[in-house]
Amino acid sequence: MVGTPGSVRHSLVVLGTVAVGAEVLLALTDGAAAAATGFALVTAVALVLVRYAAGGGAQDSDHRKRVRLLGSHAPALGGWRRIVAKTFADDSEVHLRTVMRPQLQRLFAARLAERHGVAMHRNPRRARALVGAELWPWIDPGASAPQPTLPEPVLRALLDRLEAL
Repeated sequence: MVGTPGSVRHSLVVLGTVAVGAEVLLALTDGAAAAATGFALVTAVALVLVRYAAGGGAQDSDHRKRVRLLGSHAPALGGWRRIVAKTFADDSEVHLRTVMRPQLQRLFAARLAERHGVAMHRNPRRARALVGAELWPWIDPGASAPQPTLPEPVLRALLDRLEAL
């Protein structure tokens, strides 16, 4: 079975067929030495591609484009002022749940991944150890916030910890 066009299996079958065809043509036209050289070249390219694909989920010394950790651009200073002001306003419960907490989670996830190599969502124990047990409940992706509103001292502590990470 070849697979659907565009799938990995289909692509590998097509590339393999082309490589075997090229080898046969090299052997028929230029002899065994040319076929051996072609085989060595195809093998080297295949090994490089397999290494590249195998490391797809890891950061590999910037050989590929860096993984975007934040879903959007970070808000500018004016944007943060507005976000914080709305968080402390009357509708702070909804704003905390829908805007402020997700922003803090993205910032902590980015900082933990960049500086410590820890994926906050995949390794919450390690992330909690780095952030601190007293602040972790406020950014824990697996639980809701400990209070419906975010006290100003807690926000200051979160931002200080974010800088320190």
